[in-house]
Amino acid sequence: MLFPPHSANHALARKRVRSRSARRLCCALLGAVALGAVSGTALAEDTTVHGWNTTGNLTVADRFADEQASGIARLPDGRIVLSFPTSAQRHKGPVLATWTPGQLAPFPSAKAQGKLISPLGMTVDGNGQLWLLDEGMRAGSKAKAKPALLHIDPTTNTIVRRYALAAPAVRADSHVNDVRIDLTHGSAGTAFISDTSQTTHPALIVVDLASGQARRILADTVSVSPVPGFVMEADGRLGRFDADHPTVPQGGVDGVALSTDSTRLYWSPLSSRRLYSAPTAVLADSAASEATLEGAVKDEGEVGIMDGMATAPDGSLYVTDIERHAIVRRAPNGTLSLVAQDARLIAPDSMAFDGNSILLTVGQWARLPAFHNGKDMQERPYILVRITPPAPVAQ
Repeated sequence: MLFPPHSANHALARKRVRSRSARRLCCALLGAVALGAVSGTALAEDTTVHGWNTTGNLTVADRFADEQASGIARLPDGRIVLSFPTSAQRHKGPVLATWTPGQLAPFPSAKAQGKLISPLGMTVDGNGQLWLLDEGMRAGSKAKAKPALLHIDPTTNTIVRRYALAAPAVRADSHVNDVRIDLTHGSAGTAFISDTSQTTHPALIVVDLASGQARRILADTVSVSPVPGFVMEADGRLGRFDADHPTVPQGGVDGVALSTDSTRLYWSPLSSRRLYSAPTAVLADSAASEATLEGAVKDEGEVGIMDGMATAPDGSLYVTDIERHAIVRRAPNGTLSLVAQDARLIAPDSMAFDGNSILLTVGQWARLPAFHNGKDMQERPYILVRITPPAPVAQ
């Protein structure tokens, strides 16, 4: 191989050194720029999931030191009625009361408290009458449950009639939960009741309010039953449906709601994210076969893990969402929107429209001893909250 002259070699070497130095400087500058970019990003506030931001439209309306409210209803005269069930835990206060901030007054009277065991779901019908479900069982009692539906007249503050719910409409493992009254079917109307079941045998119960006759329908069918192997998150804890060893609240059909014209009943199992409906004309028909009833059920699609439901005058369905700690609005066309979300909504339970706001009871059911090997994880006080929706509730 031939080499260049000596002087040319030195020139070439110097050129190579300068080239290497330039490359080192360039790399250093690029590294500095890159480091600066990374450092700048690190110094900025990290983004977080938008879906868990508190909506900021919720205020605590009241706090209860001992009683955990569940059912709620607004009477035509503006009074708010709350139920305080005793099936999970007993308490010293009234089991049914009218509420004003800081005060509970026994309802319909102090004397009537002795006729109530464990009031739960309730509703006001189109005539302004209050209908109340009583679970008929107290925590720690070995007495046989005596579930009942009660008609209360708010104008006289009296119990008008008690409808005992007995076999075959209810089972030994029944757990009556929520109720709605349809005044368009039956001479005195028809009651639709959810039986969530303490085990795995849920159903809807239909009561003819004139005769008092009760029927059990859609028992153990898909639309009222827990989803097999269903997994849910409750209060930060994941749990799979387990009939024998529950670790989170679970069960079949829970919340129910009527359309504004009473032509359809809506419901959802607690251990599910799907909403179902059926024509009340079919459900109220005592001659309808089980095949006809099942065929009339419509799967309305996925919404969330729902407890309580409430129908607005415009036909929108407001539902609680346990996993999102939220309230969701389902528009008449099926569109979903977030109404409120807040970490204090541990287990949003039941709702009542109060003017342009929503009153909501909040439970701590997932913290009960039954789900924590006998240890009580509840953190008192319990709360009642008021929500101002993003858009006014249509009247």
